[in-house]
Amino acid sequence: MKLLSVNTGLLTPSEHAATGTTGIDKRPADGPVLVTDPGPKGSGGSGLAGDEISDLRHHGGSDQAVYAFAREDLDAWERELGRPLANGAFGENLTTAGVDVTGALIGERWRVGAELVLEVTSGRIPCRTFGGHLGERGWVRRFTQAGAPGAYLRVISPGEIRVGDAVKIVHRPAHDVTVAMSFRAETVERTLLPRVLAAGDALHPEQLRDALAYVEKYGAGDGAGAV
Repeated sequence: MKLLSVNTGLLTPSEHAATGTTGIDKRPADGPVLVTDPGPKGSGGSGLAGDEISDLRHHGGSDQAVYAFAREDLDAWERELGRPLANGAFGENLTTAGVDVTGALIGERWRVGAELVLEVTSGRIPCRTFGGHLGERGWVRRFTQAGAPGAYLRVISPGEIRVGDAVKIVHRPAHDVTVAMSFRAETVERTLLPRVLAAGDALHPEQLRDALAYVEKYGAGDGAGAV
């Protein structure tokens, strides 16, 4: 398991973004990149040095400091869309090889390179800016239905990373809440929300609040409050 590329982006104009600019157009960095905790959402941006985020209300911050996407999933989309997708094409900071990103557990920790330790928090919810960036009709729906959203991660221990660095799973929690499950719970299968609570404080805080509110309204039984 390793990094195929470490990707950063500068702000560029976008008619699809609420702020009028976006940093989603990420390109592979030439040298090492320092990754640190950017601080709380709303004020902190990306965890990667040199990576810019425009909409701090919805993106960035400690619980979305880094975004990882598997090269294997990019390859599947290449076949689906019939066009090449370079590393960073989905706005991911880390393009990985051999890492089961979709099957990663919430709270799972990865050591990347010699020092950096990251913790999986959630899947990526697609937005209009993402669809506009790719120029694919109905993209938000298609990406959601595919159910392989990539993973957001928080920084546990900072460090420099570069192309070719090994990715090693150093902790797997004792529950079954994967990125795929938490993503479905937030999007197409909200009756799963009670189950994601098994991940506890490792959940992205917004999903934790959402799941608790769901349980309070509908209860924790299977199928409660189906929509």
